[in-house]
Amino acid sequence: MTPVLELDSVHAHYDKSHVLQGVSMNVGRGEIVSLLGRNGSGRSTTLKSIMGLVRPTGGRVVLDGKDVAGKRAFRIACSGIAYVPEEREIFANITVAENMRIGMQPPRQGAPSWTVEQMYGFFPQLRERCNTAAGMLSGGEQQMLTMCRALLGNPRVILIDEPTEGLAPKIVEVVTEMIREIRKCGVSVLLVEQKLTVAMRVSDRVYVMGHGQIVFEGTPEALRNAPEVRGNWLEVN
Repeated sequence: MTPVLELDSVHAHYDKSHVLQGVSMNVGRGEIVSLLGRNGSGRSTTLKSIMGLVRPTGGRVVLDGKDVAGKRAFRIACSGIAYVPEEREIFANITVAENMRIGMQPPRQGAPSWTVEQMYGFFPQLRERCNTAAGMLSGGEQQMLTMCRALLGNPRVILIDEPTEGLAPKIVEVVTEMIREIRKCGVSVLLVEQKLTVAMRVSDRVYVMGHGQIVFEGTPEALRNAPEVRGNWLEVN
């Protein structure tokens, strides 16, 4: 599968702390790839380094053959990468509809174009609350809104950080189904997900991180058959 996004020996620091230590990975076109690991392993920093929110101190971040490492976040967004942060970061004092409009970008070659009407089709409850201040939404509704706002940028790749954190099981299923639908439409997904069962169910491939490095790459089935990897790097002892 042709990679749309590649990381080549990416390093990142927080002051003197060397958080990412030569991370190399790739995401193919129309593929869901999950990045797994314990808290503090470097997963969220990897997404932020791709997005330009953390400036890499070494290595390359290549989108469709062009190195975007070190560019400002808005430039990276305009190049075709969208980001759904764990903190959601909605604009609480404006309406649901206004939050969506803020995320809109023109159609781009090689990526599907999304409309607000499609977003309401995914999540009908957002249509019902389109004129409600986003800060009044439940946690699950805020997660839906954040994903919609990211998709309205018409990305080639979407980075999603802990989308099911704190959500009720029924909402987890809705969000999971949307991630599958995103992939069906041709958008590549790089997913950080703490719930191993969710990640294994939706992913085409998985990477496992430990201490700022990739320690495993393979299919979900290969990870199921690797108890030492799960025991050493994923499961709580």
